[in-house]
Amino acid sequence: MVSPRLVLQTMSGILHLIRRAYELFVTAANFLQSPLLLVLRVYFCWQLYLTGKGKLSNIGKVIDFFTSLGIPAPALNAYFVSTLECFGGLLLIIGLASRPLAFMIVISMSVAYLTADLEAVQSIFSDYDKFVKADPFPFLLTALIILAFGPGLFSIDAILKRAVGQMAFPRSGGLSSKQKSRR
Repeated sequence: MVSPRLVLQTMSGILHLIRRAYELFVTAANFLQSPLLLVLRVYFCWQLYLTGKGKLSNIGKVIDFFTSLGIPAPALNAYFVSTLECFGGLLLIIGLASRPLAFMIVISMSVAYLTADLEAVQSIFSDYDKFVKADPFPFLLTALIILAFGPGLFSIDAILKRAVGQMAFPRSGGLSSKQKSRR
């Protein structure tokens, strides 16, 4: 007969191994975050840049389209959205001012859904393919991911954060000569 204590020790050991294996898996998977964010930023933000560039080169048509949708100040909004997509897309590719730009793109794409693709929004649960296949979807999703998770380690934002962090907290750990003289 097997003692209950031996069974508990064996189960505890197995659970420890499972927990440790899972922790190693999560650690390894976390290394994929920054490369994935980089790929998303480069691919989808390049498409956003091209869309914005196309709008800027045909701004008259964009103004006419915005006018037909009843968007207030159609010329101003056409220039703003086109510029945001063009230059915001480029800045997101390199990862500069990522979260504020992602927030503005989320708003822009939400407005695009509500004005140009309202039918897709209304059928989000009944015909989700219509929502997912609408033009704003990949840009909205990518912007939401960047807004929520940031641009990742392979970005200008991350480089600036490290540089500012090093300036604010020097590695010496001790007081500088100016700080010592103040005491």
